[in-house]
Amino acid sequence: MEISELYEIFKQHPVVTTDSRDCPAGSLFFALKGASFNGNKFAAAALEKGCAYAVVDEAEYAVEGDDRFILVDDCLHTLQQLARYHRRALGTPIIGITGTNGKTTTKELTAAVLLQKYNVLYTEGNFNNDIGVPKTLLRLNAEHDIAVVEMGASHPGDIKTLVEIVEPDYALITNVGRAHLQGFGSFEGVIKTKGELYDFVRSAAAGENDAYAIREVERPRCVFIDNDNPHLNGIATGLNLVRYGINAADNLYVTAADVKSEPMLSFSWTAEGKAAHHVESQLIGAYNITNMLAAIAIGTYFGVEAERIDAALTNYAPSNNRSQFEQTADNRLIVDAYNANPTSMAAALNNFETINADHKMAIIGDMKELGSVSHDEHQRIVDQLSRMTLEEVWLVGSEFEHTTTPATFRKFENVAGVKEAIASEKPHDRYILIKGSNGTRLFELPELL
Repeated sequence: MEISELYEIFKQHPVVTTDSRDCPAGSLFFALKGASFNGNKFAAAALEKGCAYAVVDEAEYAVEGDDRFILVDDCLHTLQQLARYHRRALGTPIIGITGTNGKTTTKELTAAVLLQKYNVLYTEGNFNNDIGVPKTLLRLNAEHDIAVVEMGASHPGDIKTLVEIVEPDYALITNVGRAHLQGFGSFEGVIKTKGELYDFVRSAAAGENDAYAIREVERPRCVFIDNDNPHLNGIATGLNLVRYGINAADNLYVTAADVKSEPMLSFSWTAEGKAAHHVESQLIGAYNITNMLAAIAIGTYFGVEAERIDAALTNYAPSNNRSQFEQTADNRLIVDAYNANPTSMAAALNNFETINADHKMAIIGDMKELGSVSHDEHQRIVDQLSRMTLEEVWLVGSEFEHTTTPATFRKFENVAGVKEAIASEKPHDRYILIKGSNGTRLFELPELL
């Protein structure tokens, strides 16, 4: 079946599911496959549960004579092509966001700001991969004024695949850091892959994408860039740049001053040299200032009033264990346990060191997917911890197990051991940083502290 034909079916049944346990009446089921599952096997069940059609890519699961089964060559590719066809049909302006750290927070902040003026579609949670991105685009409808789409990557070429589906009109790379090195192979591989977002915008602006060229947008297409990031500036040649940053420069569209984190981030900002505004945020960490400035730059560029930007940023409350502050009956916690890599870990520790508090403690979990440099990167974090003025340091996971640490540092094989220690020792009156990759499950600890 041609994508144009499938799109006519989608317009009549504009809800897509890839989970046979979640089959809204009249929806389209796409039988995706993975290492341990084959969605084709559940296509018939999806129809029984309420789906109007099932898209499959194995003929044996397409019941002969039943028009509700749609046989294609590859279900994932078809899902992606349908999403791009839909995106082109609507022509909604799209801001594409990627980066090593802060992309989900920046996406959330940007959406919060734009919602002050527009009907905005934005990525839910971190549905930023080759399945989540097309499903996000297929939620677009004619009532949306603009979309903010987050794109993640763990291997070379991942961003290229996603931008060719999304075809963003505006772009933002939050930063590039030492993450997923096992997949990328090197830091240079990270830069090249993230830079695929810039590559698309650059080629599209040169007229190499007809759909992009003929689509009208209210404001000129551009790339929003952290002017203080040398890696991003190094790959941004030939682009229409809207710059934001902390360090003074003549070409800044948005800049910040009086940046403090005690522990909540507060700062003043100006756009285009106009009057300064002040924000008292609910985010932990001075490292979040670039995420805030990105959202301010985008909001200002799209005409959101400064006072509404202030309100959106002030009212934004982090979730999903990202830069969250929690006051419990016994302790004060900084919970940043959704993800961790050497860049974000070092930034979190630097910020924790600057907080003026007594009885500081760090519970630090392994950083995953670092490949051959894992030992060196974990040792580097241990060395940083050794230079800090902390009363206690607990290290969690097999990677930290093999590092050389001061005698005062405690090591735990997994989070279960940490839970036992908390139960028996009951830390009290501590200021505790909790950070590690999601796989270390440190997010289970706050309720115990």
